Formats: sequence, structure tokens, C-alpha cells
Amino acid sequence: MELALKLLGILFGVLARTLAPYLRKLKQGKVKEFKNGYWLSALAAFILGLITTLFIFPKFEITQTGPGVEGLVKLFCTAFGFGFAWNSLVNETAKWGERGKVNE
Repeated sequence: MELALKLLGILFGVLARTLAPYLRKLKQGKVKEFKNGYWLSALAAFILGLITTLFIFPKFEITQTGPGVEGLVKLFCTAFGFGFAWNSLVNETAKWGERGKVNE
């Protein structure tokens, strides 16, 4: 149970960070309609999310921090934050790399 919560927490954190820019653009009105090409993008994001989760999972060394359900919820939330933060770092690093290429 603990292993599943760790993996799902990290995966959902990674996917939430991947989905956040799309939702922001949707709210700002930059995205007017759902185009079929988004399915391919969503599938690619999910696959990359799985890969990212498998790469960062070995670095997540926290165990259940408390008794019963409360401890499991804390573990899931910690794993979610861990996945969200790692994916955010990867995204920012990629953006910094892109900015350097534009200026050259």
C-alpha cells in the first residue's frame, strides 16, 4: 500500500505540474477550443510523466509518517509535492536552456 501511494503521489504530482500551464492558458483565454492534437500532447505528457516518475522515485526515501490513514495521506501529499517540485525543476531547466539558444 505504501509503495502504491508513493508511486501514485509522485505520478499525480508530475502530471499536475504538466497540466498546470494548459489550465492557466485556458483560464486566460489563450486556448479557445479543444483541438484533437491535444490528445497526442496529453498522451506524450502522460508517457513522459511515467518516465519522470520512474527516474525520481529512487530518490524518494520517506516512509509513512504516522499511524493509520492519516500517515498514508501525509505520505501521499509528500510524494505529490516531491513529484510536482521535481517536474517543475525539469521544466524550468528546459526553459533556461531554450532562452540561451535564442540569445546566441
